[in-house]
Amino acid sequence: MTTVLITGASAGLGAAFARGFAAKGCDLVLVARDKERLEAGAEQIRARYAVSTEILPADLLEPSGVRAVTARLSDPARPVDMLVNNAGFGLAAPFPYSPVEDEERMLELLVKVPLRLTHAALPGMRSRRRGAVVNVSSVAGLLPAGTYGAAKAWVTSFSESLRVDLAPYGVRVLAVVPGFTRTEFQERAGMDVSALRDAVWLDPDDVVAQALRDLARRRPVSITGWRYKAYAQAVRHLPRHLVASKLARTRRPPADQ
Repeated sequence: MTTVLITGASAGLGAAFARGFAAKGCDLVLVARDKERLEAGAEQIRARYAVSTEILPADLLEPSGVRAVTARLSDPARPVDMLVNNAGFGLAAPFPYSPVEDEERMLELLVKVPLRLTHAALPGMRSRRRGAVVNVSSVAGLLPAGTYGAAKAWVTSFSESLRVDLAPYGVRVLAVVPGFTRTEFQERAGMDVSALRDAVWLDPDDVVAQALRDLARRRPVSITGWRYKAYAQAVRHLPRHLVASKLARTRRPPADQ
């Protein structure tokens, strides 16, 4: 039986990944801070899919939380076959107006935590010569879109490089690059997205379905929806300094506009 560990599994894309892998008959290890939400989600999955669902409450911004998850990933008696690095958050204000402590916390969760968890999971995957790492990135990482975009650009680049390193061991690596997705992400960050048209929004289950197809096909990057696929192609040819200037204007606080 394949066991999948998913971070940020209590809501949004993390919960959608849990449903998606459970539907394929995979056992789950669900990681998030909120124990009650984890338990509720685990019960729903067990009832619907009849798979083993373990919860691991952990705050990944705390050293003890990271230690607990790395210990679970590296436990040879209970091997984890797939790791989904999904936990994350964003900030409403651009870097010059955001407390540096918040910026550091975001960088920790988006970059250092996936690095550590992946490093803990890989020895077992390499020795078994199978496994997969799925890293949730963002279309924000395709262009100079603030520190969040910079962190997600690292996630995508890290994934593409790691994929080559692990190919001889039969371990797959996929970067999932979603656009605007209907989750709690924007509300938690305090972002005003009221001006966005319905057409730009993605359903989290659709993002996961596409990701699982692309993982099975051993593709390096997964992008859902023709709009975002076209966007990903177009941004390769846009002058980055002009795009950075335009995006910076959209991120300025009202007082600076």
